[in-house]
Amino acid sequence: MTSPTSGGGRGRFADYGPPRRVDGGLRARSTRGAIGVSWWSRRFLEVLESFALGTRLTRGRSYARAGQVVRLDVAPGVVSAAVQGSRPRPYQVHIELPRFPPQLWQRIEADLAAQAFFSARLLAGDLPAELEELFVAAGAPLFPATVTELEQRCSCPDAAVPCKHLAATFYLLAEAFDADPFALLHWRGRSRAELLDRLRELRTGQPAAVAPPVPRVADAPTGPTDQPPGGRPAEGSPAAGAAGVLADLPVAPLAEAVDRFWLPPVPLPDRPPSLASRPDLLLRQLGAPAPAIGGPGLVERLRQAYRQLGR
Repeated sequence: MTSPTSGGGRGRFADYGPPRRVDGGLRARSTRGAIGVSWWSRRFLEVLESFALGTRLTRGRSYARAGQVVRLDVAPGVVSAAVQGSRPRPYQVHIELPRFPPQLWQRIEADLAAQAFFSARLLAGDLPAELEELFVAAGAPLFPATVTELEQRCSCPDAAVPCKHLAATFYLLAEAFDADPFALLHWRGRSRAELLDRLRELRTGQPAAVAPPVPRVADAPTGPTDQPPGGRPAEGSPAAGAAGVLADLPVAPLAEAVDRFWLPPVPLPDRPPSLASRPDLLLRQLGAPAPAIGGPGLVERLRQAYRQLGR
């Protein structure tokens, strides 16, 4: 991990004042309490927060909520961002995590295609919690186990790693994972289009059609639904992608398929995937309590207690 400077000595870092105000920055949707609502974004932040980085994460969370991040992009192996600090030009941030090699992705895709459960959930735009176990079994954990797996760079003069600009990027990245769960897999080396096309090939034996380019994570829609008025899935949404894949499946006349009508299109697994619920399932269903009794902060404390008791 490195944190190079960009002009000015580190001894002069204290001379800089508060960050410059940003108009139109990427502002965290969470205004208080924990950031991240999906299991995959919370899991990502749990790993980060387990590294005991202290107040640097607190300052980064404040930056994320103030809209100081002006750009965020996810590419295979690297997340890049621009974060406005006290200087006129935003600081350049890079967070690198090794992408999985093609041979490993081929094995993972074969495992996913062999189970209809995973294919159905992925085509619907969802990452089932069992996916983490599948990656671990393949020898490719989705999440970093130690902070040394991440290479972090920021052009600010702060020697701390992560600095508040890196920390702000981590929190905005978690919310980007909420908006588009496939961004996490894209960071590891497979885009949504590549993965779903490959699953379609493996399950149907038909070559995949050319998919449209995936939009930047920072531009991903964050609203509660992907459907416009009229009930039709929005173009580019997970529902539209699933509908397009299903529409392309070959349909044989019943007379030609009656002998195999009740057979599965692919071999079923020896045992179904585990659907065991996590200890904090009830907390996630109930939502945050009123501020008078603790608000989101109480939920986070209870979640940690439930997980300790579950062990």
